[in-house]
Formats: sequence, structure tokens, C-alpha cells
Amino acid sequence: MEERGWNPDMALGIPLFDEAHQALAEQIDVLMDASDADFLQGLQQLIECLEEDFRHEEELMETINYPAIRQHREQHARVLASLHQLDETDIAAGKEAVKLVLPWFHAHLATADTALARALQAGAV
Repeated sequence: MEERGWNPDMALGIPLFDEAHQALAEQIDVLMDASDADFLQGLQQLIECLEEDFRHEEELMETINYPAIRQHREQHARVLASLHQLDETDIAAGKEAVKLVLPWFHAHLATADTALARALQAGAV
């Protein structure tokens, strides 16, 4: 069974992260079920939200001189590059790409974002 949406186990204990991540997970879930007519607009909104969330995380990493900033940024960049390269006329390919974003997002939360949250909670800011 595929994992969709948000669940409490995904929380990192940093309210701003958790709120943003919950909204992104829910947005991805809604987009996966969107009609073709609504998909492109929803995809653009998802990309904009991801860019904003990633930018916020990266600013925090810079502030604390986070040692894994390069690797974390690369993960963000790869996802955004993949989404920006989608052909807007190919809705099926776009929907397939969005199906891949959610498992990536779950894994990213469990690894890279968890490590960042621990660094922030340790008083690095």
C-alpha cells in the first residue's frame, strides 16, 4: 500500500517545519487526485510551495553553518529540476512525477530533515 498524505510520525518537533511539511504532504495528496483540468495549476502551486519551503530550510542551514548543507541542497535541487523539466502538455507524465514526489518527500523528512531538526533543536540557532 502506498503511503499518502501526512501522519503524526512525520512530525519533526519544530512547529514551522511541521506545519509547512504537513501542508506540502496534503497538497501532493490532493494533486495526485486532481482532474486533468486542475492538474497544471496545482502542479505550479506545488512547485512554488516546495521552492519556498526549501528556501526557508536552506536559510536556516546557512544561519547555523550546517555541515550537511551541500547534500541537503542537492536533494532539493534534484526534485525541483525534475519538476521544472516536465512537459506541461503531458499530464500523464506530470501525474507520474507527482506520484514519485511523495515517497521522496517521506524519505527526505525521515533522513535529511530529521538531521536538520536535531541540529536546530540542539541549540545551534
